Amino acid sequence: MRLLVFGKTGQVARALGRLAPDATCLGRDAADLTNPAACAAAIAATDADAVINAAAWTAVDRAEAEEAAATLVNGDAPSAMARAAAARGIPFLHLSTDYVFDGAGDQPFAPDHPTAPQNAYGRSKLAGELGVRAAGGSHLILRTSWVVSADGANFVKTMLRLGAERERLTVVADQIGGPTPADAIARALLTAARAMTQGAPGGTHHFSGAPDTSWADFARAIMAEAGLPCRIDDIPTRDYPTPAKRPLNSRLDCRAFTAAFGILRPDWREGLKAIVKELRP
Repeated sequence: MRLLVFGKTGQVARALGRLAPDATCLGRDAADLTNPAACAAAIAATDADAVINAAAWTAVDRAEAEEAAATLVNGDAPSAMARAAAARGIPFLHLSTDYVFDGAGDQPFAPDHPTAPQNAYGRSKLAGELGVRAAGGSHLILRTSWVVSADGANFVKTMLRLGAERERLTVVADQIGGPTPADAIARALLTAARAMTQGAPGGTHHFSGAPDTSWADFARAIMAEAGLPCRIDDIPTRDYPTPAKRPLNSRLDCRAFTAAFGILRPDWREGLKAIVKELRP
């Protein structure tokens, strides 16, 4: 399978590069998402069998002040990519987020649950979803949550750094979701891409790590895995204000994805072991 990947330095893009070394991975220098037309042109010129968009604006808080820029990257660019892939007749796989929902309740969100993003980042990602669907081609929108790896900036790396410096940390305990290893996301995308090049349908699906947990409990697991004595104290979200409103409920119902592609939710505890081993050998 010849694969074209948008993204080179992000967590999932790096994992894709390792797992599919023959894939063509386009960084910002080759495909700037602030130029949707250039991204579309890259697809028009490729001989790839499938396209994966693993690039995005991920600065959630900054998006509150720069929503137009975030929407250009997360909305307009993937929409243009999807149209170009549809014109070529090849599958287009796109990563999205639980932030397209309102974060209310305590039940996992199904793929067909009504969307109601509560912040600018979520709105920008929803714009991308709508554009990908409107393009009319074979596509997969894969919503995920709480992405972690040994690459880039993420919660695990932050906790390891702070845990080595401090005796005690306060972490929000009323936000619940599934930490998802970037490696698992990359493997899922590759499996789905292969199936879709053989005619399997795509659609909108969910994929997140299991079991669901809180940020505070996740932090405790990180400290335990790394052998750090740092104590984690629970606090509510209201005691940790941020420019962008965070969802209290990030649980995702992933059963349809398992049924469609045979991919089970990854156990984030196993993923955490691998990440900590890489970062703290």
